[in-house]
Amino acid sequence: MTDQSRLLSALTGHVVGRMRELELVVAALAANRHVLLEGPPGTGKSTLLRAVSAGLGIGFEFVEGNAELTPARLVGHFDPARVLNEGYDPDVFVDGPLVSALRDGSLLYVEEINRIPEETLNVLITVMSEGEITVPRLGRVAAAPGFRLVAAMNPFDAVGTARISGAVYDRVCRVAMSYQSADEELAIVERALGTNALTDAFKTKVVEVTRATRTHPELRVGSSVRGAVDFSMVASSLASLRGSTVDDRAVSLDAALVALSGRVRVREGGARTAEDIITDIWTSVFGRTDGEPGPGKAEAPSRGTSPR
Repeated sequence: MTDQSRLLSALTGHVVGRMRELELVVAALAANRHVLLEGPPGTGKSTLLRAVSAGLGIGFEFVEGNAELTPARLVGHFDPARVLNEGYDPDVFVDGPLVSALRDGSLLYVEEINRIPEETLNVLITVMSEGEITVPRLGRVAAAPGFRLVAAMNPFDAVGTARISGAVYDRVCRVAMSYQSADEELAIVERALGTNALTDAFKTKVVEVTRATRTHPELRVGSSVRGAVDFSMVASSLASLRGSTVDDRAVSLDAALVALSGRVRVREGGARTAEDIITDIWTSVFGRTDGEPGPGKAEAPSRGTSPR
């Protein structure tokens, strides 16, 4: 068995499914390539990259991509107070995550790379091309062996995102990630719940409701598997608070509304609210019991009501 094969075997214990994506990322990094993971929120991009970094035993510099990420925050800066006393000495420079990753030969992980300003993105393009950066008054910082950029991004149409230029795509190996299968999402929920004693039937329905938000015609954006995890946890907690069980329809519906309504986006021009749509989806799944009508026919309890 090769080192890469042993690494993949070890990673399967930390990442649910995603064997193909794991293979592609490990292969690209082993070839000393930069990597971009692209997919909707909640598809495990960060989890996968963190697991790979830990498995490789190399450093991991995390950068949160947002509009406030300036080149100075990414690269680093001279400490103003010490500059007054010591001048622009290299020891006075405070390394940013990019310079730290270059010096240490670490992975630089940029989350949501398509949210950062263009001038900051241009710094990364230069580093990917040249394998070094020149900082005014500090000089040249070359990449130590092992340095690679690994980035994640949500689809362009997500709020606050911008299109990534061809210059970025030309310098990375892109791995597209979509939502996982129902069985894999159920496994993620079970892993998150740990010893929480929810029935398999309830958890399966929770995953089904969550997945249905992604294909509902009135929703532009559906929920990730994080919604299913929160749905399950809130239902368990709410049942305990109300002295009931998760099988109580008011409990499971309220848990669904709390966990999912903020994660979905209603299509523009729609007449119904997110709560109305979640209620319909919940009814079509949790309303299915022996002797009752099919999906969408069962009567749901009023929103926000507690059992009496």
